[in-house]
Amino acid sequence: MSKPVLVVGAGPVGLTMAAELARYGIPVRVIDRLPTRTTQSRALAVWPRTLELLEAAGCADAFIAAGLRANAVSIHAGNRTLARIPFGTIVSSFNYLLMIPQSETERLLADHLRTFGHLVERETELTDFVNGDNGVSCTLLHAGGRIETLDAAWLIGCDGAHSFVRRKLGLAFEGDTLSTGFVIADVHVAGLAIPPDEPAIFWHPDGAVMFFPISRGRYRIIADLGSVPLHMPDLGEMQRLVELRGPGGLILSDPVWLSDFGVNERKVRDYRTGRVFLAGDAAHIHSPAGGQGMNMGMQDAFNLAWKLALVERQEASPSLLDSYSVERSAVARQILSDSSRMTRIVLLKHHLAQRVRNFLVKQAFRLPVMRRAAANRLSGILIDYPDSPLNVGSARGLRGPQPGQRLIARQSSGQGDLPRFILVARGSAEARAMIARHTSLLMHEVSKPPDENGIWLVRPDGYVVAVAKRGNWTVINQTLNKIAAQHQRK
Repeated sequence: MSKPVLVVGAGPVGLTMAAELARYGIPVRVIDRLPTRTTQSRALAVWPRTLELLEAAGCADAFIAAGLRANAVSIHAGNRTLARIPFGTIVSSFNYLLMIPQSETERLLADHLRTFGHLVERETELTDFVNGDNGVSCTLLHAGGRIETLDAAWLIGCDGAHSFVRRKLGLAFEGDTLSTGFVIADVHVAGLAIPPDEPAIFWHPDGAVMFFPISRGRYRIIADLGSVPLHMPDLGEMQRLVELRGPGGLILSDPVWLSDFGVNERKVRDYRTGRVFLAGDAAHIHSPAGGQGMNMGMQDAFNLAWKLALVERQEASPSLLDSYSVERSAVARQILSDSSRMTRIVLLKHHLAQRVRNFLVKQAFRLPVMRRAAANRLSGILIDYPDSPLNVGSARGLRGPQPGQRLIARQSSGQGDLPRFILVARGSAEARAMIARHTSLLMHEVSKPPDENGIWLVRPDGYVVAVAKRGNWTVINQTLNKIAAQHQRK
C-alpha cells in the first residue's frame, strides 16, 4: 500500500474522492492544473442523498451551516402557480434541498481533506500516463516546468467534461448536444413574491426563466435562448427576459456572474480501464434540470472510494471493483433519461403543447402522492443498484428493502478507518459469532432491523448487499466470504 492513488481534478468530485480515500487511510494525492479553486457559484444543489453520505463522511454539519435550506420548488405560468412540490415528505433526516455555491462546496471539502493531512497540489497537470498491470506510471508537470514521474497504484480521472484522462484512454463520450442554448446570471433580485428560500420556475410561451436562491436576495437565473445563438448576456438582456417571462415587477442588480452555456447529454460506456477510473463529468454529463450533476459525481466518489480502500488494504477481492462501473453507469443512464425528459418538457415550443403541459402539471401535482413521488425522486434517496453483481438474497416476505436498495443504519463511530459493513438484525449469539468471524469487515455493533424476521447486510455506502430470513446466516457468511480476499491469500 505504499503507492498512492492519484486523483486528477480538485472539483467537488475529486475532493470527495480524495477525502474519502484519506479517511480510510489510503495514500492519496489530488492534483489540479488551476492555481486556485473556483470563485463562481456554478453547481448549487446538494440533495438529501448526498447529505446522507456527507454525514457518514463526517462533514455534513459544515455544509448545512454554510448553505440555505430550500423547503419546496414551485412551477408558475406568469402569476399563476401550477405546482408546488414540498420537500418535507422526503424520507430522510435531510428533508430539504441545500442551496450552496460550488465555491463553498469546494472550500468545505478542501477543509475536510485537510483534516486528514492532505492538500490539493495546484498548478500541477497530468500530461501522460501508462496503464500497467500493477500500477499507473504518470507524468506530472508542475508550476515552473518541473516534470515528475509518479508510480501510482490507481488513477482516478475527476477532471470534468473535457477530461484528459478519458481522451487518453480513447473512450467514446456518446450522446447528443441540445440545439437550444442558455444564459445564466447570478444577480440580486428585488420584487420576487415567493418564499426567499424557494427555487421557482416560470413558463412562458417564449421560453422559461428559473430562479434558484443562493443567499438572501441573490439568485441564480437561467433562461433558454430559443433559436438565438449562444452569446454572453449582459444585465439588460437578463432584465428583459425576466420581464417577459417572469411574474412582473422584478428588478435585477449587482451581477457577479453572467455567462452562456450549451447542454450535452453524454456518457462513457465503461467507467474503468485497467487501473484507471473515471468519475463525475469525466464519465457523464447531462442537462442541469433537476440539479443532479454534482450530486451524481460526488456519489460516484462515495461508491468507488470504499471499494478501492478495501482492495488496497487487502480486505476485499479486486473483483469488488468490477461493480463500480456496473452500478454507477446504470444510475447515470436513469438520470440522463430523467433530466432529458424534464428539459424537453420545459423547452416545449408549440403553444398547444404548452397549454396541455401546463394543464397536466397543475392537475397531477394537486395529488399528494405525485408531490411526494417527485420530491423523493429528486432527492436521490430512490437511487438503487438492483442489478449490482454484489447483490445476494431477497426480502420477499419481509418488511424492508431489497438488495441494492438504500438502508440507513445508525452506528457509533470510533471503529478505525476501515470501511465496514453493518449487520442489521436481532442481536443474538449468531450475530456476535458472525462479527467475530469477519471482524475486519463488519461493524462491531448490530443495528435494529426493519423486520425482526430478517437479516440485512448493509454496505459502507448505505446500500443493502444481502438479505436473508432470520436464522439463515449462511447467506450472510457466503456474501462476506465472496467480498473478502481471505480465500485468495491462503
